[in-house]
Amino acid sequence: MGVGRILGAGSHWAGALLVTVTVLRTHLAHCMEPEGRVVFQAKSDCHFTNGTERVRFLDRHIYNRQQLVHFDSDVGVYVGDTELGRDQAELWNKNPAKLAHARAAVDTFCRNNYEAAQMGKMVGRTVQPKVKVSPTKSESEPHPHLLVCSVTGFYPGGIEIKWLKNGQEQTAGVVSTELLQNGDWTFQILVMLEMSPQRGDVYTCQVEHISLRGPIAVRWR
Repeated sequence: MGVGRILGAGSHWAGALLVTVTVLRTHLAHCMEPEGRVVFQAKSDCHFTNGTERVRFLDRHIYNRQQLVHFDSDVGVYVGDTELGRDQAELWNKNPAKLAHARAAVDTFCRNNYEAAQMGKMVGRTVQPKVKVSPTKSESEPHPHLLVCSVTGFYPGGIEIKWLKNGQEQTAGVVSTELLQNGDWTFQILVMLEMSPQRGDVYTCQVEHISLRGPIAVRWR
């Protein structure tokens, strides 16, 4: 759980886009020891700055959560991160075809995917959030009631959410979930406020997002 007033990630999404492709290969290792699960991951990331003005390609190979070897287009060669990885990097750097393929990925993989994203209206688009406020009572007394601000369906992920009580910003007792990505390239998040309401109190969940001309304010009395 995270605590704070600035929630979400990707506030500068318009300036930088990260594309990640993950390949998981899982098999059981058979040996004298008890069977255990072994995971090998190959992760390829593209970092964009100012559209495609500057593009960086990263290719990482990870064995059981330990990175063995990686390629960074800013470096231009494979670099070993462990003793085994250094041996593998040396072999791959001696393979002209593989090295050329990795070096070309800035254009063939990254820029190509960026253009496809633009065609699919994923880059540069904005979707306005939907905001709902609802109360819930803690099951364990004497904990106070909670107000839940549900913010859903927005894009990009950078968002600012505040809780106000009678017009005054509240920072104590504010708890949020992680920013969750939906399957349709939108995001959602829940922000809770602990409260002990008195008659006449007005609570407001205020949301600011790049897709909005002004903040959304949803009140609960």
